[in-house]
Amino acid sequence: MTLLQLKYIVKIVECGSMNEASHELYISQPALSSSVKELEREMGIEIFTRSSQGIALTVDGAEFLTYARQVLDQAELMEERYKHVKPRKQLCSVSTQHYMFAVEAFVEMIHSNESDEYEFTLRETKTRDIIESVANMRSEIGILYMSDFNKDVIGKLIRSKHLEFHPLFRAPLHVFISRDNPLANRKTITMDDLKPYPFIQYEQGKEGSFYFAEEAVWPKDSPKQINVTDRATILNFIIGLNGYTVCTGIDNGEINNEKIVTVPLDIDETMLVGWITNERANLSNAAESYLAKLKSVIASHGYELIE
Repeated sequence: MTLLQLKYIVKIVECGSMNEASHELYISQPALSSSVKELEREMGIEIFTRSSQGIALTVDGAEFLTYARQVLDQAELMEERYKHVKPRKQLCSVSTQHYMFAVEAFVEMIHSNESDEYEFTLRETKTRDIIESVANMRSEIGILYMSDFNKDVIGKLIRSKHLEFHPLFRAPLHVFISRDNPLANRKTITMDDLKPYPFIQYEQGKEGSFYFAEEAVWPKDSPKQINVTDRATILNFIIGLNGYTVCTGIDNGEINNEKIVTVPLDIDETMLVGWITNERANLSNAAESYLAKLKSVIASHGYELIE
């Protein structure tokens, strides 16, 4: 086992594919694959599973990755101490449902970062992809919600992937609508009030179901429904098509003051928003910093943190 082989493993996980990792490492894919297989034989474990869909960490591989990162961190400290080598650039990757507060915290984390070099990744993506990304350690942190409706399914999947869910705050449901919508001045809105307007929701893909929906509630037999994949589109549709979506009450003031408002939904359901991490992983300093900023942003919007 060599440090180079450990670096190979970490890079493959970061890239998500053997092919992309070989390009970034400037070696051929056969040579990279051969090095990984040699390491697997030496350790007596299978680090990656290989299929037509690509590669994924095994349970042993996820544990091995944690040790590999620790060894590389210690090696870096020795090089800095005795060889005066420049520290490696900071790395941090977060996968999240489409929350403005998650982006706001990410911006604050980067502003506070004092490293000369860094490579940070923020993925706004599907619920199942968030869980898989953290399970495969492509992301250190995942941000999603649970409700009375989905908690059994989501919780079971999280536990099966050896992940841990850490609650952040509980949010009553709100409706995002255009400031020009006739309902915009209401103190509360019911689902019946929203029937004439298009319901906009985030697409969850072929494997998606109501249990993976980002919206904690949805209209029954809605005649007007639009599926989207990104937050910019959903905001444009709320404005341009007078549509609506359901989310937490945390918004971006600059956008909402001009074109969009949030109105409480008259319903007992709530969203328990939290973050997930791999139980075998130790968070990087950048990830710890992001969590601190995330909690600060949530508190600044008037929500009580769950400690």
